[in-house]
Amino acid sequence: MTQEARIKLTSTNLVMLENVCHEIKGIGEKNGIKFRGPHPLPTKKMKVVTRKSPCGQGTNTWDKYELRIHRRVIDLGADDRSIRQLMRLKIPDDVYIEVSLT
Repeated sequence: MTQEARIKLTSTNLVMLENVCHEIKGIGEKNGIKFRGPHPLPTKKMKVVTRKSPCGQGTNTWDKYELRIHRRVIDLGADDRSIRQLMRLKIPDDVYIEVSLT
């Protein structure tokens, strides 16, 4: 019975997230193990709306800020070789990775 590793990736920077997904996909193809993904999960959008004028006087003008959090899920066959290569990957500071064995 083989184990599977579920890899959850989270980042605010979409380009770096896609680069890490591409590297993990390359590990799966190079080792010949089966993998599924990367599956995009819904993007979380955190919005903050503030008044431009600090005193509250004047016209009603607003600043709108938005932070997007992108997520991906990859299922990978978990043998020793692939997990070791996964642990050696250079992950940027913007990308958070969670690996769980099932």
